[in-house]
Amino acid sequence: MTYRSPVADILFSLQAVAGLPEMIGSNLHGDFDWETISSVVAEAGRFATEEIAPLNRSGDLAGARYENGVVTMPAGFGDVYRRWAEAGWGGVSAPAEFGGMGLPHLVNVACTEIWNGASMAFALCPLLTEGAIGALKAHGSRELLDAFLPAMISGRWTGTMNLTEPQAGSDLSAVKTRAERAADGTYRLFGQKIFITYGEHDMAENIVHLVLARLPGAPAGTRGLSLFVAPKFLVNPDGSLGARNDLRCGGIEHKLGIHASPTCVMLYGEGEGAKAWLVGEENRGLAAMFVMMNAARLAVGTQGVAIGERAYQQALAFARERRQGRRPNGDGMAPIIEHADVQRMLMTMKAHVHAARGICHLTAASLDLASHGRTEEERTAGADRAALLTPIAKAFSTDAGDEAASLGVQIHGGMGFIEETGAAQHMRDSRIAAIYEGANGIHAIDLVHRKLPLAGGETVKQEIAGIRAIARAVDERGEGFGATAARLSEATDALGQATGEMQRWLANDQQSALAGASQYLRLFGMTLGGACLAKAGLAAEALAADGDRSELGRVGLARFFAEKLLPVAPGIARAIASGAEPYRRYEAVLADSA
Repeated sequence: MTYRSPVADILFSLQAVAGLPEMIGSNLHGDFDWETISSVVAEAGRFATEEIAPLNRSGDLAGARYENGVVTMPAGFGDVYRRWAEAGWGGVSAPAEFGGMGLPHLVNVACTEIWNGASMAFALCPLLTEGAIGALKAHGSRELLDAFLPAMISGRWTGTMNLTEPQAGSDLSAVKTRAERAADGTYRLFGQKIFITYGEHDMAENIVHLVLARLPGAPAGTRGLSLFVAPKFLVNPDGSLGARNDLRCGGIEHKLGIHASPTCVMLYGEGEGAKAWLVGEENRGLAAMFVMMNAARLAVGTQGVAIGERAYQQALAFARERRQGRRPNGDGMAPIIEHADVQRMLMTMKAHVHAARGICHLTAASLDLASHGRTEEERTAGADRAALLTPIAKAFSTDAGDEAASLGVQIHGGMGFIEETGAAQHMRDSRIAAIYEGANGIHAIDLVHRKLPLAGGETVKQEIAGIRAIARAVDERGEGFGATAARLSEATDALGQATGEMQRWLANDQQSALAGASQYLRLFGMTLGGACLAKAGLAAEALAADGDRSELGRVGLARFFAEKLLPVAPGIARAIASGAEPYRRYEAVLADSA
C-alpha cells in the first residue's frame, strides 16, 4: 500500500477547526497569507510521500545499529535527512533571525503530522531538535543562541532531551546526574541517562544534548535540578567544530517498535567531565526543560494522529481489495468494505483520527495566540487554553492512534498478525506514544490537578461553553447531522457535570479526583473531538450551499462519531462520579489467588 500525506484533510482542519485564515486576517502572523501556508503544507506532503515514506518499512526491518559507541542509521535515512534539512524544514516555525521561516506554530504542527505519518522513526529526530531549539530560545543566553540555534535550525546539528535515568523515570526528583562548576564559568557533567532518542547517530555533523543535572548543595527534589547544554563536539569561537566532548553512547535499546529510531544510553563524564553550559538559572532547570517537554507533548499527540492516519489508509486499501463472504443481497463475493462491521471499524478509525487532529490544531492555535496575541489579555487567554488542552491533545490523540492501529490489524484479519503486511508495524510503533513524554495517566492527573483550576476555573468553563455553542449551531443550521446536536449536547452536559465533581473533589477528596482523572480526560477528549468534527461538518455544509459538495462526507463523519461513539459520555461521567470508593479494597481485589 502506498501512503499519501493527508494534505487536504490537514488544510481543511487548519481552516475550519483551528481558524487559521481568521488568525491571518487579524494580522496575528504578520505578512503570511493562506496561499503561502497552503503551498508550504502541500510541499511538505509531497516531500514526505515521495522521500520519507519509502524509508518506513525498510527502516523497521533494518533498525539502527550500534557498535563501539557508534550508531549507524538504516540505509537512506542520512541522505533523506540531509535533503530534508537543505529544504529548510527544520525551521518551519523557528525565528527568521536565526534562519527559520517564522511561520505559525500551527503550521509546524501540520508538518509534524506529515513527517510522522511518513515515518515516525525518522520524524523523531527533528521532533526532539525542535523542542531543544524552543528551550534554548526561551531560556538560553545570547551567546548560547548564537552558538547553537543557526546550526540546529538549519538541520546541520540535531538536539536531544536528557531527563530519564535508571532510577528516575516519571519522577524526576530522583535524578542523580551531577554538575560541577569549572573555573572558566562552564560546568562538567557526570552521570548516565537512558531512553535518549537520537542520542547518537550519523545523520548530522553535531548533536546538542540538553541535560538535567544537579549541582553540589542544590535543594532536594525537582527544585534542585539545573539544565545544561552539552554538545557531542565542542564548538570553536568561529563556529567550527572542535574536540570531542566527554560523552558517548553506551548502547541502544531493542524495542517493540520505532526500530530505526536509536534509543540511547548516554554516558557523561567518564574522564574529566562533559563540558556544558548552563541554560537559564541554577536550580531552575525544570522550568526551562518544561518548554521543551510541552512542545514535545503536543508533537507526540500529533504522532498519534499521524500513525492512526497511516493505519487507516492501509486498512481502507485492504478492505477495498480483500473479498470474503457474500454481499448482503447474496449477489457474489463482496469486498470486505461492504460488510457493516468493517465499515464500523474504518469509520471509527477515521473519526478518531480527525477528532484528534482537530484537538491538536486547537492546541497549536492557542500557543500561537499566547505568543502573538495583540493584548496581554489575549496572550494570557491563549496560554491558559493551550495549557488546558495540551494534556488532552497528548493523551487522547495517542490513545486514538493506538486504537486505530489495533483496528487496522483487526481489519486485516490473520494477515494483520503477519509482519509482511505492515499493519503490525503501525501497532508496534504507535504503542510508545502513550508512554513517553509523560505517561497518559500522568497527563490526566495534570489536567485535573493543575489545569482545571486555571484562571479560577474560567478557562475550562469557557471551553465547555464553546462546545455548547457548536452543538447549538448544529441544531440551528445543520441539515444532514441526524442526532449530532442532541448527542453532543448530552456529552457536554456530562462533561460539565464531571468537571464540577472534579472541582469539588480537588478541595476535599483528592483520591477520588485521582481515581477519575483518566476517565475524565477521555470524556473531555471525546466531547471536544465531537465538537471539532461537528465544526468541520458545518464548514462543509457552508461550502455545499455555495455549490461545492465535495466535503459533505465530513457531515457524515461527525454524525457517525456523535451517534455511534459519543453516547458513551454519560456512562463515563457516571463512572467518574463513583469516585475512589471502588478502589478502597484494591489489595483484596488484586490479591494473588494462586
